[in-house]
Amino acid sequence: MRIATWNVNSIRSRIDRVTAWIERSNVDVLAIQETKCKEEQFPFEPLRELGYDVAHFGINQWNGVAIISRVGLKDVATSFADDQPQFGDPAVLEPRSIGATCGDIRMWSLYVPNGRDLDNAHYSYKLDWFDKLTASAKGWLADNPDAQIALTGDWNVAPLDEDVWDIAAFEGKTHVSGPERQAFQNVLDAGFTEVVRPHTPGPGVYTFWDYQRLRFPKREGMRIDFVLASDTLAKRVSGASIDREERKGKGASDHAPVIVDLN
Repeated sequence: MRIATWNVNSIRSRIDRVTAWIERSNVDVLAIQETKCKEEQFPFEPLRELGYDVAHFGINQWNGVAIISRVGLKDVATSFADDQPQFGDPAVLEPRSIGATCGDIRMWSLYVPNGRDLDNAHYSYKLDWFDKLTASAKGWLADNPDAQIALTGDWNVAPLDEDVWDIAAFEGKTHVSGPERQAFQNVLDAGFTEVVRPHTPGPGVYTFWDYQRLRFPKREGMRIDFVLASDTLAKRVSGASIDREERKGKGASDHAPVIVDLN
């Protein structure tokens, strides 16, 4: 079985690239982030024509998450907690998480808040969002220690210094701050393993390259897209990769797909 996660940065703009990549990669389940569309705007049909079921959560032109699966898709949830943090004025439940059972795996597509700046309200929201996710994840494993759960997506955290092209350039900025890195570690400590890094060791291995300042050709990227697996699922991992080639060419997302193969 092959699962993957990909921040596509607008599904409507990149549906042709997404469908072509799905056929080429032979993926069974794909978690998508930043769909940037409402439900009625999501291009369901091209994916269904390829034999995939689709679950999507989007309310406007921002955020948005989806899961597509050809091995079943049931028990869809658009929040991981009854008290999942909200943001804005008025506060709303942003479309940043969607979960579904695909085959024998509980798959989550997560688009963690960016944080913006260390003194921004969005940063506090990000840390609160992480806290609630950690509590929920810990609870799932307490209920079923053998549960096969994949927490996948754009985490908007670079856990290690080697996960950014120049740590000095990020001094005083989000994504590398101590509280954010600790929040990411808390999810791991809840009973999850980051299963891609052992197969794609750094430094210099990234999943995101900003469109500006020729970051991609200069190899100035960040590793912020991850697959965190519960212990039972982690034992099934036989390989993993980052499809850097998909970041190339006209119309590419600024993120690359992250792939995990399971026995």
